[in-house]
Amino acid sequence: MHGNLRWALSLLVGLLPLMGFAHDVSSADQEILRNGGLWAYIQVGATHMLTGYDHLLFLTGVIFYLNSFMDILKFITVFTIGHCITLIGATYEGITADEHLVDAIIALSVLYKGFENLGGFEKLKVKSPNLLFMVGLFGLIHGFGLSTRLQSFDIGKEQFLAKILCFNLGVEVGQVLALIPIVFILTLSRKYKQFPAFYKSVNWYLVLAGIGLFAYQLYGYLTGH
Repeated sequence: MHGNLRWALSLLVGLLPLMGFAHDVSSADQEILRNGGLWAYIQVGATHMLTGYDHLLFLTGVIFYLNSFMDILKFITVFTIGHCITLIGATYEGITADEHLVDAIIALSVLYKGFENLGGFEKLKVKSPNLLFMVGLFGLIHGFGLSTRLQSFDIGKEQFLAKILCFNLGVEVGQVLALIPIVFILTLSRKYKQFPAFYKSVNWYLVLAGIGLFAYQLYGYLTGH
């Protein structure tokens, strides 16, 4: 256990700076959107998901808990529907919130999944919430986080809905591209006797990453950075 924790903590220290800046809205992205038409929104959406470590960490935690491909497909579909609803709906209606607060809640979703995978609820002698419901709920929250990022760009009024839909399409493409190696690695790892140790290490990392990202976003909210 302690070895797993040390490994996860070392990995967290190394990657947390990258994770903290994963969603920053760059001037380069704004320039791409300004000059690239609708295709640019697909490109930026895909890139945003591929660098969205908090989203991918949560999905990794979900997949780790599942054994069959059909279960993976079912849960990822529910997550996708959830984030499509809030990404498209909130952006179209102009509903937004402080990015740091939204990302802090997303960080808690990462913490939650690692905690659940490690049997945290059982250790507390508390029945864990329905996983499919929680994945759908967190999907809504993750989608709202993506919406706040899209609304940080100057996307203008022309083809407004089309731009939102193209960004959403890009997010889905990025999610599929990211999930292919994740599912492959996790499926392959189950065949080895070291899987239990790997399972504990990765889920301890999810717990620590969730805590670290939550503190980082809360600091950003309180300081305005």
